[in-house]
Amino acid sequence: MSTSSRIARRFEATPFLEKRDVSLLFVLPGLFVFTAFMLFPVLYLVGISFTNATPATLFAGDGALSVLTLGEAEFVGLQNYAQVLFGGQFHVVLLGETLATLPINGQFWNSFGVTWLFVATSVTLKIGLSLGIAMVVTSDRVRGKRLMRSFIILPMGLPAIFTVTVWRGIFSSAEFGLANQILGELGVGSVSWLAERWPAFFAYNVTEAWLAYPFMVIITVSALQDVPEELHEAAKVDGAGYFSRFLHVTLPSIKRPVLFASILTAAASFQQFLIPYVFNQGGPARANELLVVYGYREALRFQEYGRGAAISLVAVAFIGMFMWLNVKRGKLADGVSEQ
Repeated sequence: MSTSSRIARRFEATPFLEKRDVSLLFVLPGLFVFTAFMLFPVLYLVGISFTNATPATLFAGDGALSVLTLGEAEFVGLQNYAQVLFGGQFHVVLLGETLATLPINGQFWNSFGVTWLFVATSVTLKIGLSLGIAMVVTSDRVRGKRLMRSFIILPMGLPAIFTVTVWRGIFSSAEFGLANQILGELGVGSVSWLAERWPAFFAYNVTEAWLAYPFMVIITVSALQDVPEELHEAAKVDGAGYFSRFLHVTLPSIKRPVLFASILTAAASFQQFLIPYVFNQGGPARANELLVVYGYREALRFQEYGRGAAISLVAVAFIGMFMWLNVKRGKLADGVSEQ
């Protein structure tokens, strides 16, 4: 008799446990891990967001339990959320003249807008790049496709911090930076990639696309391989050319898998921290500061834990709504609950 069988028999012999309840005991270790490392940190973050927690108040008191009970931090209600969304003044300036002054937190809304712009541009770039690569490695006219696929997924095996650091060197503002050397060969002057807002934003997008395209390619290749060949043959009989078949046969067939992958990679772009922080800490002058970097700076640089927690929870709320709306509109959950 195996060890697992003996354990199962002992559980079944326990007086207060019925046979159908024994299986629930095997869920407890996973439930404990989820609670300790997922649920509790989120609830703790929610608690901090309603306080004026700082290092001086959060870690005040005796023993480690004082931290779990938020130390001497005071309850301030929705004050942190009000400061994040509406604290301060934002000046609308056009051609050097102030057109209006709005009672909102300009830095937060700048980070909010830059984050969504980054999501839109990076996801568009990732979809286009991955779709092009997937079409190449699934084409019957290409040889060495297996070798190409092994090289394509290579970035997935490298540490993200290593990859981001290498790309920071590529986009170095110095003359020896690879990007500037390429521009020099093309007869274009060097660019201060990380010292100017939009060149730095472009560098963010290129690096994000490099980090995420292997995942997108894997999903897209799998979807392309599931497209029935009969559909292409029927389209050829009807006289459809390559681009017509791509638009009316290939794209509709792979739409849902690619949309699913796009939602996941959009969520990853929304939470991107390494690229802006390693490149120039969201600069220049915090102009490209994504929401996660903004929350990190408020919490750890300015030691406003409560405000940083509020920023993080606002970001979670927005990305949650974004994913829910896309899943609903894309009908990705259709048939999930059907028996």
